[in-house]
Amino acid sequence: MKSASNTSDPMTINNPLADQELPNVSGAESIILSLLAEGVSQVFGYPGGAIMPTYDALMDYEDQLEHIMVRHEQGAVHAAQGYARASGKVGVCLATSGLGATNLITGIADAYLDSTPLVCITGQVFAQLLGTDAFQEIDILDISTPVTKWNIKVTQASEIPAAIAKAFYIAKSGRPGPVLIDITKNAQIDCMAFDYHPCYQLNSYQPTPQPDELALVQAARLINVAKKPLVLFGQGLILGAAEQEFLAFAERCGAPLAATILGLSALPTNHPQYVGMLGMHGNYAPNTLTNECDVLIAVGMRFDDRVTSNLDFYAKQAKVIHFDIDPSEINKNVAVDVAVLGDVKHTLPAVTKQLDANKHPQWLAKFHQLHAIEQHKIIAKDLEPKTDTINMAEVIKCLNQQDDNCLIVTDVGQHQMVACRYAKFSQSRSLITSGGLGTMGFCLPAAIGAKFARPDRQVVGIVGDGGVQMTIQELGVLMQHQLPVKIIILNNQFLGMVRQWQELYFDKRYASTELSNPNFGLIADGYGINNAKVSSRAHLADAVHTMLSHPGAFVLEVMVAQQDNVFPIITPGASVADMCLGTNTAGTSDDNSED
Repeated sequence: MKSASNTSDPMTINNPLADQELPNVSGAESIILSLLAEGVSQVFGYPGGAIMPTYDALMDYEDQLEHIMVRHEQGAVHAAQGYARASGKVGVCLATSGLGATNLITGIADAYLDSTPLVCITGQVFAQLLGTDAFQEIDILDISTPVTKWNIKVTQASEIPAAIAKAFYIAKSGRPGPVLIDITKNAQIDCMAFDYHPCYQLNSYQPTPQPDELALVQAARLINVAKKPLVLFGQGLILGAAEQEFLAFAERCGAPLAATILGLSALPTNHPQYVGMLGMHGNYAPNTLTNECDVLIAVGMRFDDRVTSNLDFYAKQAKVIHFDIDPSEINKNVAVDVAVLGDVKHTLPAVTKQLDANKHPQWLAKFHQLHAIEQHKIIAKDLEPKTDTINMAEVIKCLNQQDDNCLIVTDVGQHQMVACRYAKFSQSRSLITSGGLGTMGFCLPAAIGAKFARPDRQVVGIVGDGGVQMTIQELGVLMQHQLPVKIIILNNQFLGMVRQWQELYFDKRYASTELSNPNFGLIADGYGINNAKVSSRAHLADAVHTMLSHPGAFVLEVMVAQQDNVFPIITPGASVADMCLGTNTAGTSDDNSED
């Protein structure tokens, strides 16, 4: 496995191919040269007829551009996502036309909702066949338009370098996102004079708004007079590489700090002002006290419904300040009093220098009081259960105890919520999960991409027995590349989150959620991957140690409680202040009283 440097600025291009001319190059070769000019060292993909010329050209550059062949195109795009999220660079994937292109769509949509910079290159039928329903022809531009930041169809070889340069600029600038370039087969075959010029600006495209000086002043004034300020931070901090600027801002204003799921790891979880995770299965205190704060400060987050729940009851008492780079997010869900548009790496320091040094010990103490209630009612039972079966939470606790600095990649479901609730993070980009789309099957290929991006870090995938079977074939990539990714399958023999909702809201009618699973160990054996299975608490710590210390890939299957639930929960349609801390035996929610 080739290592990918992650120390350079992802916006910087330092490649001798940029701004140089090469005569008589095929369009396919120009694709490869353009990727190299952008500093790309690894791409994920799956070959096919319409992209075959590009794969042929790739063979001549294998020493410069490593191709990782996944086992399904969805695996390619999720791997590219994992690569981008772990490194801060643009992830790149390749696919053929028709079914190859459509198989990328789920991952592209996931990247779009989670603001992940991708360049997806698809092959297309010959230009003269467009619109004839030719073999493996599909209009991927119309299909992908709702879930891409930009897309283009290229029909001539000479158009390829400019299209790729524009794609990289759009993908990584401003609010990042996926782009798609669809290149006809004739454009890949025809010859051209290669001349690559990186793109640094586009007419009518302003990815980073200029801050309004008055807004900066107004934001600082509101924060300075606040008695009960609350800061909500999201992935925008990570995307903007503004973790240190945020830390200075947070410590200056002294407010409690709460994270969205995608914002996790932007701030160390042991920071004294950190009060937990927001959202439907987040922590009791930050959700409940959102409706008591007097100034709500949102930084790099978008007020999605899993954070706000019922907007009719969300923070109506508070003045709202919203820091964001994307103007379309301002007032989209929550009406704001001050909008601070711009790159948070610059807007946060501009506000920080106007802040009075402040502390809010009594306000912060209230968060600690409510956390103590959650600790008593939920956390202690999750982390130190009295039952015979293993809990998901104690697996995460065991992982924390043995390696508190690993890069965790999750799939989607109960295990995701548990991992996000209980994992400890000390450095940024330590959690990669599917947020907006909630894509089952995300974990394994995303962990592969993360490991290629960060070979220096221990990468651990946390996945359920349902989600792992959606992309389990990507174990073949671990085998082929001898990639030391660790995968923990938390097996409860159910689609756990759907089952929980069926228990709580559908009268325990468990429709199509119980799983008859294969022997995961035998599957891992088939791919030559070391593995173990544990169902006893007495053997859990040793099994986790064996997994982490093994030099290669490892699959650890942990049998966990079949019908366990993740709490707290905000019942759909309820206020964030009405978190339920558990259920009674009838399956109805208990109230959130403090006893």
